[in-house]
Amino acid sequence: MNYKIVEKTNKKYIEIKHPFACESDVLDIIGICISNDIKLLLLREEVFTEEFINLKSGLAGIVLQKFINYHIKASAIIEDKNKIEGRFEELVKELNKSNDFKVFNNIVDAENWILNINKEVV
Repeated sequence: MNYKIVEKTNKKYIEIKHPFACESDVLDIIGICISNDIKLLLLREEVFTEEFINLKSGLAGIVLQKFINYHIKASAIIEDKNKIEGRFEELVKELNKSNDFKVFNNIVDAENWILNINKEVV
């Protein structure tokens, strides 16, 4: 599993680049979170495979439910707007209303949210 532990502002999160292909991938990530005592994730765009984006496969639902069950807060980076369409776009809009999982189009916003850093307004 390809991951990196990042520490900023005295907080740690785990950055994941490994694509989600099946349920065991999310279980591996949960194991990494538990073994490192870190419940904050930043998911890179590479994570979101066609199988994840195709909601009929059920993989997105499994992943999101596991994160909720284990109280893992995650921010996702999807810069390619073409990946966010159809039913997946509807899911992203709903997720962005929550405090558990949000999707961003850049790393700065994703990192600020996961670390609870407020932007200074100039």
